[in-house]
Amino acid sequence: MFGLIALVIIALFVVFHRQTIHEVASEAKLKFADKLDKLWDIAQESLRDKKYLRAEKALLTILRVDERNATAYNRLGILYAKQQAYPDAIECFEIAQSLEPSASSLHNVGLIYFETKKYSKAALAFEQAIAMEQSVPSRHIAYAKVHEKLGNNKKVITSLEFAVALDERKNPQSLRILADAYERDGSQELAAQAREEARVILEQKETASAASKPKRVKQPRKVVM
Repeated sequence: MFGLIALVIIALFVVFHRQTIHEVASEAKLKFADKLDKLWDIAQESLRDKKYLRAEKALLTILRVDERNATAYNRLGILYAKQQAYPDAIECFEIAQSLEPSASSLHNVGLIYFETKKYSKAALAFEQAIAMEQSVPSRHIAYAKVHEKLGNNKKVITSLEFAVALDERKNPQSLRILADAYERDGSQELAAQAREEARVILEQKETASAASKPKRVKQPRKVVM
């Protein structure tokens, strides 16, 4: 009888002990997640306030505990790019790309190569980004700018036409750049059409902006007795 009671007590202890271990593990995970969230907040806030050393420390701490965090590598790459530490920025973007392939990482690499005048490498990076994500106008605009530097006016026109077609808001600046490309290509009529479309869109935006501003109500003048 006593042996049976002892076995029941031991069984209850084991069950209770297992639950306690599970609870401790869950609590540790929550603390870990909370710490990472705080580090992300510090990194984002520091990047916004241009406190780059503080942001770098936060991101490196995140990577020490989560070394396969592609987002942290991307943010670190942006940080280094802002400081013009371009080799470090490229390395971070390439690591992010190897961990989690994305059009954003490739686009960022292309921007760095463009900034450092490595236009052929920039073109390749933008091509790969566009292959992964064709629906973003800025990717085609960046690709067009590279080919403008390389003197490939036909590709400039094709890329800008894609960008304009994709952009639902119709950016007048993109249309003006396209008009310049048409002129270089000798297509004066197309250039004039693009410039006119840019003018109309800009005019519409200015009218809408003016209409959205609250009207000032004139206060009646006080009569001085």
